[in-house]
Amino acid sequence: MARYRLTKTQIKAELRKCAKDPNYFLCNWAKIAHPDRGIIPFRTYDFQADLLKDFEDYRYNIILKSRQLGISTLTAGYIAWFVLFRESKFVAIVANKRDVAANVLKKIKTIIKKLPDWMIKATATMETDNAYAIELTNMSWVKACSTTGDAARSEGLSLLVVDEAGIIQGMDELWEAAYPTLRGKGRCIALSTPKGVGNWFHKEYTKATTNENDFHPVRLPWDVHPERDQEWFDKETRNLPKTSVAQEYECNFLSSGETVIDSKDLKRIKLNLEDPEYRTGFDRNIWIWENHKQEENYLVTADVARGDSKDNSAFHVIKLSTMEVVAEYKGVISLDMFAKMLNQIGKEYGSCLMVVENVGVGIAVLEKLIDLDYPNLYYSVKGSTDYVDPMEARYSTNTVPGFTTSVKTRPLVVAKLEEYIRHNIIKLKSERTLHELETFIWFNGKPQALKGYNDDLIMSLAIGCFVADTAFEVNKRELAYSKAMLNSISKETKYINMKIPGQKGYKKGQSVLESDDKNKNIYTGIPTWLISG
Repeated sequence: MARYRLTKTQIKAELRKCAKDPNYFLCNWAKIAHPDRGIIPFRTYDFQADLLKDFEDYRYNIILKSRQLGISTLTAGYIAWFVLFRESKFVAIVANKRDVAANVLKKIKTIIKKLPDWMIKATATMETDNAYAIELTNMSWVKACSTTGDAARSEGLSLLVVDEAGIIQGMDELWEAAYPTLRGKGRCIALSTPKGVGNWFHKEYTKATTNENDFHPVRLPWDVHPERDQEWFDKETRNLPKTSVAQEYECNFLSSGETVIDSKDLKRIKLNLEDPEYRTGFDRNIWIWENHKQEENYLVTADVARGDSKDNSAFHVIKLSTMEVVAEYKGVISLDMFAKMLNQIGKEYGSCLMVVENVGVGIAVLEKLIDLDYPNLYYSVKGSTDYVDPMEARYSTNTVPGFTTSVKTRPLVVAKLEEYIRHNIIKLKSERTLHELETFIWFNGKPQALKGYNDDLIMSLAIGCFVADTAFEVNKRELAYSKAMLNSISKETKYINMKIPGQKGYKKGQSVLESDDKNKNIYTGIPTWLISG
């Protein structure tokens, strides 16, 4: 609009237009400080105008955004409009650091101060003006706060703006305290680039996309800007690491955090998720995708809870021919009940090899399984992960039941899990396991669950991958030998051919039956454990 002296009638008309439409106000009367060009008129792009409309149409907005889109400046413009054309409004701008919030406040003050005199007189002027707060003559306030401040907890909050919500520590507690103050007509704008998964911003944005909360989600990647093309993107990101590109430009949660499992592998797992065929157990937390098949071999691995009410015990059943997870459990359960559950599930899958972590309370579960006479427990050499055949373990003093997870072995099993997932060797179908993988991160150089989350299913699965890759190869060879031995035995023969196909000296087509004595029972002297196989 041309800058000339307006009549009273024109001023009233302009004020009405501005009061109804924040985009009209910003495009026609607002000015902002540009880092290179100085004070310039505010001109919104279509995507910014749409966002302003969302601010008005929805009480709660959560914005997943790329860098350099001017969203912080746009939000400052909206706040300026909100407090100028609405009386007695209390706005809190919250950021990880108070100075970050103060930068948004500074933009608001620039917009207000650069308005025409007639508009300031007709709306409001600033009575209080300092680095962290402004008070207007229409009784509206704007404060810049850190997460440790109490402004967001004040009574009667009209608008809460959370800047870079993805990096704010303690955001869960802040939102829990602030939400009651917004009830009624209070509003919230939460905006951030992604910073990994599992934090408040990720959880609330994800819920918003499936209508599980009150937030209206908006995703603004780099290419919503009309003046940016692939050439611009390639130039801007040429020297940036992959995680920075994902975080700063592509609005990718999974790639933006230092997750142990690569984001592309997490995406692939997500595409292959399947609902279990049925859920069973006393708590309905045993998920079954496939029942036992006679011709298949299986492996059961278990991670035992530490014993507190917040920790879960977990197990997986893996079909070894395809490395598919065909069953899993995660739940809060007593040690005694968990042992009975493992005993039952193991026998249902052919009394397969069962690997239970033997650290801490895991020993109690293993002792119960031994009391229940489970026939195929995993044994290892003390202080190592070296597999020991169960029969040998009975006569050895240097073996322990179960798998020992320690500071030394934990990185090894996690590395094996990452390898198996990266090469698509292990086949996962469980949403529960995926959720744990999404919050399994590198912290101080160590793989661990994000604070507030757990890795029970992950450790069970990691042990399974490690055992399948190492110890179980030994077990399979022993099993194959045993089966060959049993197949060479017949009730109709006196002598046993000990030659196994592939063994040196074995001739193809040679009969394993070398006696015409068809009535002699030759099981005498064969170990019972071998016959029962």
